[in-house]
Amino acid sequence: MSYRKLSLASSQRKAVLKNSVASLIEAEKITTTETRAKEIKKITDKMITLGKKGDLHSRRQALAFITSEAAVDKLFSDIAGRYTDRQGGYTRIIKTGNRKGDGAPMVILELVD
Repeated sequence: MSYRKLSLASSQRKAVLKNSVASLIEAEKITTTETRAKEIKKITDKMITLGKKGDLHSRRQALAFITSEAAVDKLFSDIAGRYTDRQGGYTRIIKTGNRKGDGAPMVILELVD
């Protein structure tokens, strides 16, 4: 499996991705850089697929990655129910332009309704 290193050490990268996925699930929309959004999108789609399964093993797998119990509860109760008939593509990336400070391409990452 290939992934982007995001110019971070592995522990920092994992922490950023875990917190970003939890934030996306709780707020349903976040603003971030394009490369981070592409990594967050992959993980979030896998978490929503776990939520659609809905069994105890899937919940424990999601809790092993997302440490926020509130986010996992929302994932399994609200978000997974919306996508029962959808076969994938649960998130959308919308480009918004470049960041003023360093010119990094910024995007809005949101859950599809």
